[in-house]
Amino acid sequence: MAVASDTTFTGFRPEAIQFLVDLADNNVREWFQPRKGEYERLLKEPLEALCLALDEEFRSRGLPLRADPSRSPFRIYRDTRFSKDKSPYKTHVAASFGWAGDDEEVAGRSHTENVHASGGYFHLQPGEIFVGGGVWHPEPSWLKAFRDRVVDDYEGFQEIVEAPGFRDTFGTVGDDGESLKRVPPGYPPDHPAADLLRKKNVTFGRRLADVDALSPRLPTVLADSFAAATPLLRYLATLG
Repeated sequence: MAVASDTTFTGFRPEAIQFLVDLADNNVREWFQPRKGEYERLLKEPLEALCLALDEEFRSRGLPLRADPSRSPFRIYRDTRFSKDKSPYKTHVAASFGWAGDDEEVAGRSHTENVHASGGYFHLQPGEIFVGGGVWHPEPSWLKAFRDRVVDDYEGFQEIVEAPGFRDTFGTVGDDGESLKRVPPGYPPDHPAADLLRKKNVTFGRRLADVDALSPRLPTVLADSFAAATPLLRYLATLG
């Protein structure tokens, strides 16, 4: 993937958000292909520049995450092979920032090796701009390791998610609507962490305003959020 020639992130432009509005109303190749250059100028290249700026933030702050302009952004093209919805394009742009491991620590599951590993996430869509992360659709072995660790040391998990930095930034671990109806077999159904044991994903997030996405300070806003999330990302990265 080629990286934009102008690598300075100056904020997304209002026209970028409008492009995604128009794409949602015209999600067909006949509309997108003549405007592909506009998509690259307004969305693809600024997202790459954002990744470069964010990686500098990670390194200067010592945050064990990586932002790579050639690997972090998700493609605009949808995989429609197993979907009833054959719309060819996503109506958002997004990027993921994988756990890189601390200097003297086993990194655990690298995001670069598995997209479902621990990491951060940025999402830009009209009316739905947010920063977050965690582990999404993990392997069964990882999910078992998470549940076992929570059962064995629930207080340790609580200390992380109830720390002021995380709580003030994200509130709590998210509820994505995919949780099991009951605590899975093998775990006490009346455990204080029953809600956690029912989760299929372990994620967190917070909404951003349009003004955040349009600002050249967006890399700082994202890095501040990921700094608050680093203890939880570390906890999740060292499982399984």
